[in-house]
Amino acid sequence: MAKYEEVAGALVRYINENALNADDKLPSIQEMVDYYQVSKNTVLSALNDLEKQGLIYQVRGSGVYVRGNQRKGYINLLNLGGFNSTLSQFKIDSKVLSLELIAPTDEAVENLKIDDPAKTKVYHVTRIRYIEGRPFCVEESYFDKDIIPYLSEEIASNSIFDYITEDLEMPIGYGDHFLRVGKLKAEHANHLNLSEGDPCLKTESIFHLNNGKPFDYSKITYHFEETQFFIQGASTQYRY
Repeated sequence: MAKYEEVAGALVRYINENALNADDKLPSIQEMVDYYQVSKNTVLSALNDLEKQGLIYQVRGSGVYVRGNQRKGYINLLNLGGFNSTLSQFKIDSKVLSLELIAPTDEAVENLKIDDPAKTKVYHVTRIRYIEGRPFCVEESYFDKDIIPYLSEEIASNSIFDYITEDLEMPIGYGDHFLRVGKLKAEHANHLNLSEGDPCLKTESIFHLNNGKPFDYSKITYHFEETQFFIQGASTQYRY
């Protein structure tokens, strides 16, 4: 784990342990540098990471503050921690429909930027995700085996992203998301306890490691009555 990620995690714990609310002020940049014994650039990188997650905001010349306006039950599309992170107030479960090691499909090759498809395998994982026992999405994912060397049904039944970041110690850098509205096909409708032709939100997401290498290409179909979303805008860099 990169040093700035350790600092970011420590700041999240600080916010939670001190029960800070929206608009509460955090320690100054210099106080963070002194307390965590890191460089100013490391602290700024940690703050940029937390800002992208919508947890803090900065006021030039004033300081860093806790950000509010997060609504319970809304999925933050910019959160890189997966559903267990953005929906942490709820019980999230997974049912693995299939997990197989296959030759990459054309769309996996394109989105994962696989250089030699003939020599590469990908994990193809299909899951139903549940919130408080109710299905809220069907998720189909491709993981590059050259980067994610092992996946099992036990891992896929829990949080794959927790496994990647905690067990494999691979920091996730960023994700690209493409959204469109459509109608459910019969198979997905059955999994979501809906009817064929009901509306749905479909997303395609490509997740990258800190080095920019894509490792996960996922297609998700969401239950139109069980999911709601928010996106928080933020400046791109702290300047003091």
